[in-house]
Amino acid sequence: MLKKRVITSIIGLPILVAAVWFDDLLPLFTILVLALGILSFLEFSRLISLSKIRIFTMYGILVTVCFITLRDQTVLEAIEGSYTDWLPVFAAAALILPLPLSIILRKGNYNTRWLPGLWTVAGSIYIGWILGQLVAMRGFEDGRNWVFFTLFATFAYDTSAFFTGRSLGRHRMAPRVSPGKTWEGAAGGTAGAVLISLFFTLSTPLGLPIAWYHALIMGLLISIFGQCGDLLESAFKRYTKVKDSGKALPGHGGFLDRIDSVVFAVLVVYYYVTWVLL
Repeated sequence: MLKKRVITSIIGLPILVAAVWFDDLLPLFTILVLALGILSFLEFSRLISLSKIRIFTMYGILVTVCFITLRDQTVLEAIEGSYTDWLPVFAAAALILPLPLSIILRKGNYNTRWLPGLWTVAGSIYIGWILGQLVAMRGFEDGRNWVFFTLFATFAYDTSAFFTGRSLGRHRMAPRVSPGKTWEGAAGGTAGAVLISLFFTLSTPLGLPIAWYHALIMGLLISIFGQCGDLLESAFKRYTKVKDSGKALPGHGGFLDRIDSVVFAVLVVYYYVTWVLL
């Protein structure tokens, strides 16, 4: 498993770096996030179907695409618009308006009528709306570096926690939800995320104009909320009685397995930057 994990990371990392780096020339990063959002929602739909609930997959994908594309500045300029926090909400609402009608017309009890709609909305918000913040972050001043900061700090947490937990892990964090996670692994992951965060305060091509204590705080927040996102997805997999969300990424599982900690880290960095630093 470890070998597959390393090989997959070696193949995927250059693609990710290139998409973020060259997004000024073409909306490569938005396209990559769109693909990730669609594939993740398909996995989400499959997992929900294991609990005998059939969600509105196409509606969920439409709303997910809407959330992501309406955070891309190139798209907004093409439609001669400007972004507001309510724009993707209104657009998503317009797309999802047929959903209540479909629920009302559907025959059956509460579970077969309303739960599919609730899970559809929850999935599109969890995947589409949050990934949309990542696209919006690329539009910041120094947006490329902010995206790298978020992703690399999250990956540093995951990688450090993985190896620290394997070698030193003794005390389980949440045995009922995720038996493999330990407090020692979490501590190692936090150290890795903080170190990478502090690296972005140095004078390098990836440097950001932030004080070291802001980087330290964000590194800690990424560690905490990234771990929460990981545990949330583990609980979701427990609910659907599966080990991994998919098999598309050898050694990592599925796309949902790969973004579980990223999505919460994105929210932390996006709102820390917009509320505290700007």
